Order: sequence, then structure tokens, then C-alpha cells
Amino acid sequence: MKTSIEILNLKCGGCANSIKKGLLGLNDQLDVEVDLEKSLVTINTENQEVIKSVKEKLSQMGYPAEDESNTILHKAKSFVSCASGRMSKEV
Repeated sequence: MKTSIEILNLKCGGCANSIKKGLLGLNDQLDVEVDLEKSLVTINTENQEVIKSVKEKLSQMGYPAEDESNTILHKAKSFVSCASGRMSKEV
């Protein structure tokens, strides 16, 4: 079953690329989809521990879940993640 997480600071394909790479680095068995228009990250699990780990990783990368605070640090990290994603090959 799939779980969708609404995130903040998602701006472009560079962000999406960084998110996919970051989450696959966390667990290479995840099927990660990023919907730019809806700011959703969808993964193929209902395991609450995996979901918690994914949310923590997203927050560390600057993309906190919609129900979390969005600090200046998150915003700055998302710009770095975005730039990194634009420079690397798409997953």
C-alpha cells in the first residue's frame, strides 16, 4: 500500500531529484514518487517506522511534512538540496 506525505519547500524537478536520491539512500527498496504540483511524496509502505524515518530524512533535507514547522534552516537546506538535484543525473 502507498503512503503520501505532503511536504513544504518543493519547488522544481531538482528538488524532486534530490528527494528521490535521499530517500533511496535511506532505503533502496522504497518506490518513491514526487508530485510537484501537489507537493506530495509517495512511498510504497504503511510501516510506521519507515514513514517516520522518511519524514525525518525529508526534514533533514529541508522538506518538512506539511504539519511540521518550516524554519529558515529548512528553507535554506531545501535551496541547497534543489541546487544539488539540478546538477546531478535524474533518478
